[in-house]
Amino acid sequence: MDRHAAASLVYVGDPMCSWCWGFAPTLERLVADHDVALRIVVGGLRPGPAAERLTPQLESFLLHHWERVEAVSGQPFDRQALGARGPAWRYDTENPAVAVVTMRSLRPEAELAFFTRLQRAFYTDGVDIVDPSTYPKLLEGFDVDGAEFVARVRSDEMREAAWADFAEARRLGVTGFPTTLIEIGDRYRMLAAGYQPYERVDELLHAVLERHDPEAATGLVCTVDGGPC
Repeated sequence: MDRHAAASLVYVGDPMCSWCWGFAPTLERLVADHDVALRIVVGGLRPGPAAERLTPQLESFLLHHWERVEAVSGQPFDRQALGARGPAWRYDTENPAVAVVTMRSLRPEAELAFFTRLQRAFYTDGVDIVDPSTYPKLLEGFDVDGAEFVARVRSDEMREAAWADFAEARRLGVTGFPTTLIEIGDRYRMLAAGYQPYERVDELLHAVLERHDPEAATGLVCTVDGGPC
């Protein structure tokens, strides 16, 4: 498909949103199959003051949720690593979001690949991506200096940039992740609110680009007000 200069995909998600991990293959295929620009907005699932400690109740909730995501999407999860973190660990999505916007500032063309690497590290490799000291090992292949990257993640500038993304997600009316929109000119159209298989989102994107007006797909989401997932 030829590049649609006036159109771009807008993906609102969070590296620690399990349905976003489920949606990752769909998003990667959309980018590969359609010559449409992609813009990522990190949504802010449970950042900073909204973070929760890993109580036994929260751990049980998460594991149950992850089982459902795995069953629906086929994406793998490492459940043992979660339990090993203990009750002092906080489900805080702020630093991973800051890491995404930091990569955007340094290597914008690598933002999606790094977003996906953070997801895979957390959900399948048992990496504690809440801790910025884990990031240098995740930068292999990105041509980014690890010390500089961590310093930028810890800077006020990058933190403010992440919170600006959170605010934009709210202005767009997004209350759950993943959400996929298409921006045409100065207008936004919803493609999928929640997890959807590739075939459905591909169908909708084709229809919109061909100037049809289909109903947006709705699916399963990690809600901002419903706890981390």
